[in-house]
Amino acid sequence: MSDATSNHYFLSWDELHRDTRILAKKLTYKKWQGIIGIARGGLIPAAILARELNIRLMDTLCISSYDHDRQGELNVLKAVEGNGAGYLLVDDLVDTGVTAKAAQDMLPEATLVTVYAKPKAKSLAAFYARDFEQETWIHFPWDIAPSYSEPLVK
Repeated sequence: MSDATSNHYFLSWDELHRDTRILAKKLTYKKWQGIIGIARGGLIPAAILARELNIRLMDTLCISSYDHDRQGELNVLKAVEGNGAGYLLVDDLVDTGVTAKAAQDMLPEATLVTVYAKPKAKSLAAFYARDFEQETWIHFPWDIAPSYSEPLVK
């Protein structure tokens, strides 16, 4: 459900699940060793991909470059050992590329995949399910709550 006038897109759980399954279909060409979810946004897509691809080995890369609704300083809270060979590196979105580039520098042999991609950095993702315009702010389902909607006519 989008709000085109203000460049905001409110993503539903159903859309996220559908789009992540679309991404999973693109990844069936290979047997992956494991999945590394980039916390926090990549954790739910990583779990869905793990289920769809029958992968049980999972880890997390705890890195952030956002503070709620604005780009902030890059912060690595937990790294992953190794170079990422044979692993999927999963995030919800590649936007400016700051987080993606840092993650790829830490795990250069991992395959970075995202559910969503924006033009500025979509070339960093080996695979993604759907793109958005750079100016669109995506509100993920874990950041929003359902609320009452007034009828058009009372």
